[in-house]
Amino acid sequence: MTLLKNGILSVMISAACVLTPIISNAQTGNKAWVAKSNEYTKVLIDISKKYSPEFGSSQGLAQYDKLIAVPTIANQKAQRKEREAALAGFQKAKRTETNAFIRQDLDILINQLELGFKNEDFSDSREVSYLNPTATVFSGLQTLLDDQTPAERRPSAVVRLKKYAGLEQGYQSISAIYKERTMEQIGKPNMIYPSKQAMEVEMSRNASMLAGIPELFKKYKVTGWETAFAAIKKQLEAYDEWAKANVLTKARTDFRLPPEEYALNLQGYGIDIPPAEIAKMAHEAFTDIQNQMKPLAEQVAKKYNLPSSDYREVIKYLKKKQIIGDSIMPIYKRHLADIEKIIREQHLVTLPERPAIIRLATEAETAQSPAPHMVPPPFLNNTGQRGVFVLPLNMPPAPGQKVDKYDDFTFDAASWTIIAHEARPGHELQFDKMVEEGVSQARALYAFNSTNVEGWGLYSEYITRPFFPIEGQLVSLDYRLLRAARAFLDPELQAGTITQEQALNLLMTDVVQSHAFATQEVQRYTLNAPGQANSYFYGFTKMIALRKEVEATLGKKFNAQRFHDFILSQGILPPALIRQAVMMRYVGIERNTFGTSVN
Repeated sequence: MTLLKNGILSVMISAACVLTPIISNAQTGNKAWVAKSNEYTKVLIDISKKYSPEFGSSQGLAQYDKLIAVPTIANQKAQRKEREAALAGFQKAKRTETNAFIRQDLDILINQLELGFKNEDFSDSREVSYLNPTATVFSGLQTLLDDQTPAERRPSAVVRLKKYAGLEQGYQSISAIYKERTMEQIGKPNMIYPSKQAMEVEMSRNASMLAGIPELFKKYKVTGWETAFAAIKKQLEAYDEWAKANVLTKARTDFRLPPEEYALNLQGYGIDIPPAEIAKMAHEAFTDIQNQMKPLAEQVAKKYNLPSSDYREVIKYLKKKQIIGDSIMPIYKRHLADIEKIIREQHLVTLPERPAIIRLATEAETAQSPAPHMVPPPFLNNTGQRGVFVLPLNMPPAPGQKVDKYDDFTFDAASWTIIAHEARPGHELQFDKMVEEGVSQARALYAFNSTNVEGWGLYSEYITRPFFPIEGQLVSLDYRLLRAARAFLDPELQAGTITQEQALNLLMTDVVQSHAFATQEVQRYTLNAPGQANSYFYGFTKMIALRKEVEATLGKKFNAQRFHDFILSQGILPPALIRQAVMMRYVGIERNTFGTSVN
């Protein structure tokens, strides 16, 4: 999962205003307040459509397919002015709004705007960033060149490519725009340059994304792109050479973020306690999880007559049974069916009739997002598209380097917990149910943060793990061990109390990760998304605490399936708002409607 600093999900989640019947019927028929809430949210959505039309087309709005964002300095300032006006309007509306749900949604919009402004102000006044036009172009084209995009819309990617290259009248190349913005920042005094290591890693992946562009056009049999691609390929490669000479040469050797920026990151990812506090909690959990792994490791060692029952050695043994290439898909699909059977038999959550979608990542997609992940569906103009669980295999090497192979999710025992997290009952249900059941646009687009999303994903592993085979249970605990490790390694790396080498060694030794995966993890904490990795553990602790509170309140009347269904029906709300909804509404419904039920 990826989080933009303005609080919207990744580039796959946009801001558009047209609702499909499936959403509008659910929202206006069953939740009358949603229509009024959506009127407020439409103000922010319209601004997003205007300045980021790629978001509009990613939501199924074909009228935006041939348009691109033009992120010039002038447009950045104009957008800020419109968003400030929107904030003032939301604050005024909140003072008179009497509906509690709408007030919650206004708070969501206000909080995300205010946090976005804080990030913008810090970046504008303090930072020279590496703006990456290669990633921008690849993402903008990938939105249209996709299995779930109707064939008649895909040729618009050629027009979009020409505009990115500045070959259409009235358009400046995206690389020239980014260069202009970077030059303005370079001209300011006392600026903080990007981490040299972070910039080098990001630039090393551009070749794979660039190579992936013609692959997308060829895959979907779109013609007429060759001339524009030849032009933009030269532009993007020249831009990176310019960035090396003008930004990389001044880059800082310390990967650590300024404390103010790290604090903003944590806030954006939904973590509202000090880094040292979450690190302390995570260290304690790490030891506890290791203790839980010991008896399972002993069972597996006995089953296979292994010489050692240490969980590290047992997991290494399980990893030896690697699944190669496309043959991994039948395994994942079979275990998805196994987990769905568990969910139904154990009454964990209500499952839809439709199947979940799983596919392998391309090399370009792996370079962009090297871990297993869920690509969410369009939330607004959804015409049947669904979330897709994307499984990468190996990170393509930078030019001249050898492949560093993963062995972390390409073996049978790992597939169970990854499916539970990314597909069912995890992110796939989390996102697709918002489309099918309908939530307000504020909750669909602007309530997202990594803590509430990833907390549910890790909780999904937790509720299914007891029913996995013992090999799957052991590896599931190992993945929970990883999430605890993240929550102390990330802040301690940023604090300078441990080194990258020490973090890498701990992940490879005690969490039994491959060198490739451990390297990606350390880069995540230090270079790609400092602060984000803490959110899994923190969100999970919030979900567990909420469940315990509800169980204590309802006693034998607690019903796990209804509890989980209610959580999913609320959209992606932050933990405080989820708790408020559960304790104020769900508990009352359970007492009044199911007063005599026994779980």
